[in-house]
Amino acid sequence: MTTFAFAILLVISLLGYWLNRRTALAIRRDGARLHSLSGYHGLYSLLSILVPVFVLTIVWLIMQGSVVDSLIMNSLPEGVLDGLGEGQSQLILAEIKSLSRGQTFGTPEDWKIAAGSRLVSLQATSSMMLVAIVTLCALGLLILAKKRVTATFRARQGVEWIVSGLMVFCSVVAIFTTVGIVSSLAFETYKFLQMVPLTEFLFGLNWEPQIPIRADQVAAAGAFGWIPVIVGTLVITVVALFLAIPIGLFSAIYLNEFAPPLVRSTAKPILEVLAGVPTVVYGFFAILVVAPAIRSLGASLGIGVSPNTALAAGSVMGIMLVPFISSFADDALSAVPRSLRDGALALGATRAETVLNILFPAAIPGIVGGVLLAVSRAIGETMIVVMAAGLIANLTANPLESVTTVTVQIVTLLIGDTSFDNPKTLAAFALGMMLFIVTLIINIFALRFVRKYREAYD
Repeated sequence: MTTFAFAILLVISLLGYWLNRRTALAIRRDGARLHSLSGYHGLYSLLSILVPVFVLTIVWLIMQGSVVDSLIMNSLPEGVLDGLGEGQSQLILAEIKSLSRGQTFGTPEDWKIAAGSRLVSLQATSSMMLVAIVTLCALGLLILAKKRVTATFRARQGVEWIVSGLMVFCSVVAIFTTVGIVSSLAFETYKFLQMVPLTEFLFGLNWEPQIPIRADQVAAAGAFGWIPVIVGTLVITVVALFLAIPIGLFSAIYLNEFAPPLVRSTAKPILEVLAGVPTVVYGFFAILVVAPAIRSLGASLGIGVSPNTALAAGSVMGIMLVPFISSFADDALSAVPRSLRDGALALGATRAETVLNILFPAAIPGIVGGVLLAVSRAIGETMIVVMAAGLIANLTANPLESVTTVTVQIVTLLIGDTSFDNPKTLAAFALGMMLFIVTLIINIFALRFVRKYREAYD
């Protein structure tokens, strides 16, 4: 039904564009001079209908889930929620939602089945109300926009005002989204630190977040020292960058300065295809090809190699990062003025000296941007690490050992029974906060580096 509501909104908006444009053309054919072009009259109608009704629909969909959930929980029989924490109540609600989708596990109580049926009914009623409200609001706005089509109506200014408002709204959304992400991480991290001492989290050398969530579960006491996790992340990132940065930069320099046009036009698209390969494919390549090759090489040299290694994951991740660094570096080198190249060569500099002393300093902001993107992608990669490096947090800098990363642990902690009132689940937010801080520090140092070493030319 939601798709149907959006389809109705799109059809009515296009109808409004057509009607207002046709009306404006009719006014012009009658000899009147329009203040704005007929296309602006159509766009004014389209935007006047589409924007407010679309916002209303999004707000409805956002509020629908929480309102329906609240009605369902309030309609449960008395006593079933007595003495239950927030996490256990959320598990009951999740089970009711599963029953509403026809997913039955075990033998649920009758009141849960009834609540599931009630949830289906409320969702259907909400969807029908949404379709009705969207239709009525869109038609009402269509009529209002149609009445405003006159020879003196400033449709162009109206369109520009709506578009300007959309731009401001998008900017505000981006700002508040960032603030919301940081605030949510900080709030959940504060809850985590109320259960786990800060010193244990920052300086602990063991990461074993397996604790019992329910009374019938058997698990360890748990250890939440994040150092093994961040060390594993840094090891894999360093291995990936050690491979990706030289290959990416050298390939960009060759394709930009030395390669014939035919080679460049052929090699550059092939190189950039690597950026579109799904990470799960890289993971399969790492576990089926690279990891066995590393183990075979280690066995032939008498070196012990784990089944899952940081070297395998980092090497394949480095291959994945090559097109990011190469593309950014190539674009940065291409943006350097041609006069600088010609002037250096005219003064007797070789191509290598020109690249090293003229082009590279001028292009360093773009190159650092590509490296930063590669670092962020390496730190945030999950699938390759899961398949090739493992899930065990080992405190080691040896790339031939099995390690894990921050993102892998976040995913692992949020799988299964997610009760947000225990340190096991809240540890995911603490790891996310620390990852955010580490990334922020890297960006700050990179900006200072660029400002110190960049060379600006008129």
